[in-house]
Amino acid sequence: MITKFRAALQLIRFDKPIGTYLLLWPTLGALWIAAEGTPDYLLLAIFIAGTFLMRSAGCIINDIADRNVDGAVARTQGRPLVTGVLTVNEAIALFLAFCFTAFVLVLFTNTLTIALSLGGVLIASAYPFAKRYTNLPQLVLGAAFSFGIPMAFSAQRGDLPSALWLLFVGNLLWTVAYDTQYAMVDRLDDAKIGIKSTAILFGDADRLIIGVLQGLSLLTLLMAGRRFELGLAYNMSLLIAAGLFIYHQYLIRNRDSEGCFKAFKHNNWVGLIIFMGVVLHYQLGSLN
Repeated sequence: MITKFRAALQLIRFDKPIGTYLLLWPTLGALWIAAEGTPDYLLLAIFIAGTFLMRSAGCIINDIADRNVDGAVARTQGRPLVTGVLTVNEAIALFLAFCFTAFVLVLFTNTLTIALSLGGVLIASAYPFAKRYTNLPQLVLGAAFSFGIPMAFSAQRGDLPSALWLLFVGNLLWTVAYDTQYAMVDRLDDAKIGIKSTAILFGDADRLIIGVLQGLSLLTLLMAGRRFELGLAYNMSLLIAAGLFIYHQYLIRNRDSEGCFKAFKHNNWVGLIIFMGVVLHYQLGSLN
């Protein structure tokens, strides 16, 4: 039983929370903007818990889809479905349990948010399979990781203002950039076993395209900030994020696995700093 429990924690990447953070910061940022700095505490708890649950479910469905190829990739050879510690049926049961629990949480919001959550689950579930049919699976992941933004607005405000889609697109571009860094770690193994990714598609232009995506992301988020009348604190957070993106370019300069993985993980600071820029904007405004 203890072995199964540990395997389940490994399956949901409990010891590797970076994915939860990357999903959490833009979602919380959207919730803060939608609430103009004073989010509903119940909604805050729902979105924090929901982020953990859906990221965990995403990891499970990913491992189910990749169970027959993970053994050929050095980084994933020890995953529970590869070693046989967990069965596919057990993994499916866990996936359904996490999705059901997240859905119960969404029931405490409103009809629009419930409808959006169903779309989010479908997109997130499609990502692992997109890697077999498209060279742009990171685009699918970007949409999945950005879906919390319209959900936050719908839950907090009950509507979807047009400006939120600038936040959505900005986050999507950022997600494609950092997940390309992540895909660069496994690029050689993925190419051998037929897994598609933007890292393979971009080839030698990977660093340039990642830089362009990062720049476009910041530009789009700047435009969103103007639409939502976010001030100096937010703009400064984008400037700091730009500096971090330059650092990422340094980390991936040799395209080695260690540097690319470090750059990917470092995106946690990008998300946190931009979120803090949003919080500080409203906090400083309330002091005036």
